[in-house]
Amino acid sequence: MRNYWSLLPAVVVIVGLILVYAVPTIINPQWTSSITALFRTAPVPDDATPEEARRAAGILGPQQLKSRRMLAIAMVVGAVALIGFNISLNREAVGCYKAARAFGAIDGPDDKDPCIDKIYGTFIGDGSGTPDEENPQPAQYYQLIKGKKPKYLKWIQNAPKYDEADLVIGTVGKCASDLKVEQLEDKIRVTIDVDVPCPEDSNMSMTPIKLKEPLGDRKLVTVDDKPMTEINPDMDSWFTVLKKLATGG
Repeated sequence: MRNYWSLLPAVVVIVGLILVYAVPTIINPQWTSSITALFRTAPVPDDATPEEARRAAGILGPQQLKSRRMLAIAMVVGAVALIGFNISLNREAVGCYKAARAFGAIDGPDDKDPCIDKIYGTFIGDGSGTPDEENPQPAQYYQLIKGKKPKYLKWIQNAPKYDEADLVIGTVGKCASDLKVEQLEDKIRVTIDVDVPCPEDSNMSMTPIKLKEPLGDRKLVTVDDKPMTEINPDMDSWFTVLKKLATGG
């Protein structure tokens, strides 16, 4: 998986340099102005006006103090935004990776950009119809779309819309178009309409299913009425990501 944390050392250096200047400037802009004035090498002309002498000594006027402080505040906001952007990228990538793995994807080249390559909405097929093969293959996992919506769906390709799905079913990309979902009165049967097991793959296709009737007490089953497994993967919260960052977890 693309390691966005690898950018963090450079981000930390940039943020550190910003804060070294910005924090003292916010407290008292005159401090940083006086310090930088110590490194000026151009001599003050003998006929300099009082105002020119003040500028050469780094003495700021009221308007300059205000503008320097506002600039420093903007720099701090920019530094925080830079850190947040890096954390956000990592949060999304890890969330998509975890979701794909939960649905059965194995590690592979698609891990590099999981929200693009490892997990995506179904491009062909919607699960409708009944299986034609004599020995269809079982489906294993499903996720209900209710209550707290899984945020990882927001970041994947061709993502199913929340209001167009009551559940999503993951299948390896090569078998996504063979998914069949039969909505019966007493159960929902989910199978993959191929006569040989789908090969393991490093990517998963998420097929959204809209139920014709509320799920109620009906169970989701697969071949031979074996129950499917409900899973509930999602992205880590910002608090969890910040905690991992602080502890190295």
